[in-house]
Amino acid sequence: MSNFGFHGSDEDPDKKKDQGGDGTPGGTPGGFGFGGEGFDPAALGQMLSQFGQMLSGMGSAGAGGPAAGPVNYDLAKQLARQQIGNVSPISSGKSDAVSEAAHLAELWLDGATTLPAGATKTVAWTAGDWLDNTMDTWKRLCDPVAEQISGMWTAGLPPEAQQMAGPMMGMLTQMGGMAFGSQLGQALGQLSTEVLTSTDIGIPLGPSGVAALLPEAIAAFTEGLEQPEREVLVFLAAREAAHQRLYSHVPWLRQRVLATVEEYARGIRMDFSAIEEAASGLDPSSLTDPSKIEEILQQGAFEPQTTPEQKLALERLETLLALVEGWVEIVVSEALGDRLPGAGALGETIRRRRASGGPAEQTFATLVGLELRPRKVREASELWRRLTTAAGIDGRDGVWAHPDLLPVSADLDEPAGFVDGVVGGGTSSFDDPIAQLEATEAQEKSEREKKGETE
Repeated sequence: MSNFGFHGSDEDPDKKKDQGGDGTPGGTPGGFGFGGEGFDPAALGQMLSQFGQMLSGMGSAGAGGPAAGPVNYDLAKQLARQQIGNVSPISSGKSDAVSEAAHLAELWLDGATTLPAGATKTVAWTAGDWLDNTMDTWKRLCDPVAEQISGMWTAGLPPEAQQMAGPMMGMLTQMGGMAFGSQLGQALGQLSTEVLTSTDIGIPLGPSGVAALLPEAIAAFTEGLEQPEREVLVFLAAREAAHQRLYSHVPWLRQRVLATVEEYARGIRMDFSAIEEAASGLDPSSLTDPSKIEEILQQGAFEPQTTPEQKLALERLETLLALVEGWVEIVVSEALGDRLPGAGALGETIRRRRASGGPAEQTFATLVGLELRPRKVREASELWRRLTTAAGIDGRDGVWAHPDLLPVSADLDEPAGFVDGVVGGGTSSFDDPIAQLEATEAQEKSEREKKGETE
């Protein structure tokens, strides 16, 4: 994990240790705002210059404003747009092709899942459209982590250090917001030119009910595949539509993903001893020099420590997204397998793209601290495949009726027991788990009342 808000050394031993043989991230992922590669030193210089201009009005440093908060989203959007550059509008021909592919995909999906169509419209986006339409969701994903870290800066300082810092804490908060915003902006700028659909990272980043495909990125993705571009478009439209069906008709799913990110954020802890050590020799006059502040932050005292609570939350989130991706793979395969000659090859291409550390997963790991491991996705796909064979489409899709019915991480390693549980008499619980819970509570209440009458 690199230092907060700034790029780490190329010789970072932790980075080398955490990389797999293919150079992709491995081990425990870092938290949001701590990925270092790609951070532009020129942007950092601009940030520090801006803070130099702010020093004359230090009393109002924490007064708020549109850029106030744990993440400076104005800066993030500005940097992302600079990286995207000028984009041409989507032609009517490409928009029509996206609509036609989505219509065909929806028709074929109808026979592969009990969940009806979830998208009310399908649109073609440019990279800029993707940035504009996904920023609200990125805020929900990033704010809990950034807020927790930001609050711990103040909470972790001893009282004498807080008094010494005084109004500078507002500047530190703004500087942290700019550091987070800078990394977010650069990451999203790159991601916006490479994502293929609005659900490319497994969650619906765009507005509810809107399926979106990015024709320019899809055209670049198609090069070298030896597959007709129209087939690739239909395949990706089917993946997008399957995600939309799941998130639209499993109402608790989106909130569960976001709540688990918040749970991860609550598990963040700071190394207070390192903070105290940094504060003990702090010269108050140094707080007027932005370069000194940079030096303090680079000492690593403000890095979060990985906790057992975080690991558990990340495992739950990772498992949930693996289940989503695995379900989508199986449903799309069943819907297109006999109709699209290249569906199998395209599915394998998507899996290799994910296994090689695609941009979506690398960005998500950097920003939120989640690494969606390819092994878990493959195992989730195998579980859904077995469950479809054993319990049919109705039994498979019925598992999404309630979060407590979903497989857990251990079930992905040993799917046979979970499948047997669904097929071997436990299927009644899939009909209405809430009603079953209410019936149990009513029975317990009746027994308590009878006991009270006999006493």
